[in-house]
Amino acid sequence: MAQSAPIEVDPELLENNNSDYASSGYNTSTDSLTSSVYQYVFENGRRYHAYYGVDKTVMPNDEEEQSRLDLHHEIFLTMMGGKLHLAPIDPTPQKILDVGTGTGIWAIDMADMYPSAEVLGTDLSPIQPKWVPPNWYFLDRCPKPCSSVKRNESDGRSSFSRFEVDDAEQEWVYADESFDFIHIRNLAQEFTDWDTVMAQVWRCIKPGGWVELAELGCECLCDDGSMHPEIKRWFSKLAEACAKLGRPLPTGPESLTDRLNKAGFRKVASETYKQPSGPWPKDKKLNNIGLMTLLASDTGYHAYGMAVFTRILHMGKEEADELCKGALKSAKSAKNHTYSLFFVAYGQKPEAEGETNEDGQK
Repeated sequence: MAQSAPIEVDPELLENNNSDYASSGYNTSTDSLTSSVYQYVFENGRRYHAYYGVDKTVMPNDEEEQSRLDLHHEIFLTMMGGKLHLAPIDPTPQKILDVGTGTGIWAIDMADMYPSAEVLGTDLSPIQPKWVPPNWYFLDRCPKPCSSVKRNESDGRSSFSRFEVDDAEQEWVYADESFDFIHIRNLAQEFTDWDTVMAQVWRCIKPGGWVELAELGCECLCDDGSMHPEIKRWFSKLAEACAKLGRPLPTGPESLTDRLNKAGFRKVASETYKQPSGPWPKDKKLNNIGLMTLLASDTGYHAYGMAVFTRILHMGKEEADELCKGALKSAKSAKNHTYSLFFVAYGQKPEAEGETNEDGQK
């Protein structure tokens, strides 16, 4: 979808005098997933990763966050027209890596889509699901990789997924040129050293293989002047905190394409999608995206904001909580017609040594 085209507000919403979506008949509640048996660090009422250090990640990993991540996966799929990726990968890939896999939902879907592939997901926390199809095998690596994995081919399928606990900013243990496709989504607030990450990506991708980066932008946009100041302030403070942390959030697709070009990838391309903050658009697809985004917002503003606001900007818990609540209240107002952008960029590792990308880089 073209970024420049304004989103039209649903006229039925404008005719409704209700000030929020709940009173307009929308169900804006969501339930958490399964309980976790692991102990972590608890802060401001949320649970955070601790194994690689408390400051390694600023996002929670509790059940509320797992539920939000799975819902956001569905939002990404809808924005991308049901596609799990945009990179034109080989139809029969052998090995796929999902960096920062979270709940593992993308890796599971990829293993289902590509029966030929072994799909590996890495993450700081072992929060992947225990309910799995019989032909998928899951493991946690901490800190050494498992050297062998048994396949269950009871249903005739040869694909399988596995998960490993790992820090992607450390040296990767995988062999050179071992993956056909590497996927990295929504880790801008997690990585400080992108050069190291991209160097490892380059080393581990086979010649002719692809990498895809995807990130939510950190700008709150509005086409009709209806943006509430509370949600604008939340986005501004989030950007300030992440920049201060050394993890600036992207404001355009060039943030991703520049990384790919700098690392040496060629055939670099990108797409930009709109993510409305509520079900206010007239367009049915955008309306559905907005509704799901509103559901995710129940815990999303606090998930993204609380740690960086208190740790980095040194806000008190009450001040940070009020800032997040104010943004959520704004998002739930049917008179607030805001949206953010989602960027997807991909590139290919040259098949021949010395082949260059469009910028003339090797």
